[in-house]
Order: sequence, then C-alpha cells, then structure tokens
Amino acid sequence: MIKILYFARLRDQLSCANESYELPTNESSVAEIKQQIAARGEPWTEVMQDANLLVAVNQVIATPLTQVKAGDELGFFPPVTGG
Repeated sequence: MIKILYFARLRDQLSCANESYELPTNESSVAEIKQQIAARGEPWTEVMQDANLLVAVNQVIATPLTQVKAGDELGFFPPVTGG
C-alpha cells in the first residue's frame, strides 16, 4: 500500500486530496501507476496524461522510471510558476 496525494488544481479536478493505493506488485514505476490511475476514466485520464504533471516520490521529484514500493508516498502536482 502507498499513499497518493493530489495537490492544488489536481485536488479540485479529481475531487480527491489523497488516497491509499494498493500496488499490483511489490514495486511499480511511476509510469505504471499513472497508467493504472488513468484507466479509471475521466477526469483521471486527463490529469494523468498531462505532459506537464509533476510527480514526487517521498517528497523528491521523480521520473516515469522511478520505482515505488510499499510504504512510499507519491505526490502529483501541476507545474509551479513564479515571478
């Protein structure tokens, strides 16, 4: 089981701030998890297919190949701009 957090506008789009998520195997990549979440249908598909979506594993920016294992925390958030 992992904890998934959705931040900022993603939380509003999905009407979900966080969830517990059962990994299908002992370890999955960020890309695999995004595919599984996208398979839920809209609005999940739209959010997970956003090319600018940022992902962190245990509060460290991750890539699609980053491995996630039981007990980890996965955070999804939109790109941040500053000025």
